[in-house]
Amino acid sequence: MSKKCFGIVILVLLVITGGIYKFIIQGSISINTDERTAIHLNYEERDLVLAEMRAFLTSIQQITKGISENDMQRVADHAKKVGRAAQGEMPDTLMAKLPIRFKQLGFDTHTKFDQLVMDTEDLGDSNHALSQLSILMRNCVSCHAAYRIVGSNK
Repeated sequence: MSKKCFGIVILVLLVITGGIYKFIIQGSISINTDERTAIHLNYEERDLVLAEMRAFLTSIQQITKGISENDMQRVADHAKKVGRAAQGEMPDTLMAKLPIRFKQLGFDTHTKFDQLVMDTEDLGDSNHALSQLSILMRNCVSCHAAYRIVGSNK
């Protein structure tokens, strides 16, 4: 292979690596004044992410109510609403702007809701469900402690 071809291959690999880092790992971010990572989204994308978070919160409230009333069907029904199947299709442009850790927390949270559904249906144990909910909410707390969603017209 000639030096020129080798140089072109290296250049292409660097561009691909940079693209992967920017669009899959890093996302569209900056550090906010409160030390959280600001994720920069357009208003439509921001609304989509915040709607998903509100759905988590609504389900958590209903799951908590179900646990307190020992209504395990309510727990399963509301956990199912925000499991992996509820993720829907996120636009690729939005996914590219989200940092990898944020995406991992989101996927893991949906998965934990699915596990709550399965265990609730299999075990019917409100104490176990409450323990799972506590573990699941660590994702919510760590995400809100680490990230801030910033909207713009871009």
